[in-house]
Amino acid sequence: RTVDVLAVGRTPKPGRGQWASRLTARLPLPRPVTLGLAHPFARPVRSATIVAAIAFGAAAATFAVGLGSSLAEVQAREGHGDVVIYPGRPQLDPPPQGGPGPGPMRRPEAPDPATVVKAITGQAGTSGYSGVAEADVSVAGLTEPVDTIALTGDNSAYGYEMLSGRWFTAPGEIVVAKPFLTATDTRIGDTVVLTEEGRQITVRIVGETFNIESRGMQILTALETLTPAQPDLRAEIYNITLKPGTDPGAYVKELNAALTAAGVAAHAEVADTDADEFLIIINTLTTILTLMLITAAALGVLNMVVLETRERVHDLGVHKALGMAPRQTIAMVIASVVVTGLIGGAIGAPVGVFLQRTIVAEMGRVAGFNLPASVLDIYAPAELVLFGFGGLVIAVVGALLPAGWAARTRTATALRTE
Repeated sequence: RTVDVLAVGRTPKPGRGQWASRLTARLPLPRPVTLGLAHPFARPVRSATIVAAIAFGAAAATFAVGLGSSLAEVQAREGHGDVVIYPGRPQLDPPPQGGPGPGPMRRPEAPDPATVVKAITGQAGTSGYSGVAEADVSVAGLTEPVDTIALTGDNSAYGYEMLSGRWFTAPGEIVVAKPFLTATDTRIGDTVVLTEEGRQITVRIVGETFNIESRGMQILTALETLTPAQPDLRAEIYNITLKPGTDPGAYVKELNAALTAAGVAAHAEVADTDADEFLIIINTLTTILTLMLITAAALGVLNMVVLETRERVHDLGVHKALGMAPRQTIAMVIASVVVTGLIGGAIGAPVGVFLQRTIVAEMGRVAGFNLPASVLDIYAPAELVLFGFGGLVIAVVGALLPAGWAARTRTATALRTE
């Protein structure tokens, strides 16, 4: 009714939230803080909108950080060692007799395995190594040759995360990624026929790994699997992992001195610059988007707290008349968003994790890959708690401006305002 509107104005319904005021009054906290903690319960619908805004910002931050971390984990799977030994640069064959120019490019010969392995194992900082030889083989049922990585050494599985099955342990066993299984309509335990140098080799699939090289169309196996077709096949590249605390620079220097007779050189592993640039672009875009969403959430909190503060300006005047200091006024206004901030963060952080897991898993599915847990589950419980408290930070930032306005309002002005 008109008379009720004129009499009550914008104040909450009498008695609403009194239970919260009585409950917070028992807390061992300053009275301005307990008054602020009880404010959200006087207008639950309005408080719910603040919770929604804070949850939106916390979810955006959690999702963005999780997406960047997942992509970084994917890139980290491309490295298979701390130090790499390359066979050298391709060389030009001498020009044919009477020819106008140089001959075709000739790949350098693979180094002697015994010499290289002796040099690697002789270094004190060596944790493990694997030799790599590449070959293109034909697979029954596929029209295009498949890149095959033939491995040797005691650390061939380094950098490959198994999704199911196991790593190969004997010749005739292979490990592949999901795209290969899909293209050949096979699964773990099935056999496939490889053709190399005109000779057929029957192998068994013993495991599925997360491997994005060659778009997942790559076979990982022991070097001895291909030697029946290529008896002279030798490792060309060697990936070496170092013991914790080993200086890569000093290790490379000492290893190169031992590799002089083999005619090859070792280098510290260098990250893929193209992949790094891609990650930088993605992280920059997600950071900008996250800041925009967090700002929008903070502005939503600011709008609600300004409205709440102006509606309670007469109450502020009463508090000031009873001796409430400006700092206490600020503490009361900020305390009024603590509960909503904590609830919003507690809701937003799990929602952000759910979005990150769902979207990253869908990205992998569209690309044809099953993703390992290390790519999906990138948050530790302590990190989720921090993102939950991020909701409180958003709430406090949004309440700072109206809190300052409430502290500066003169008592007489507040008392005559309704």
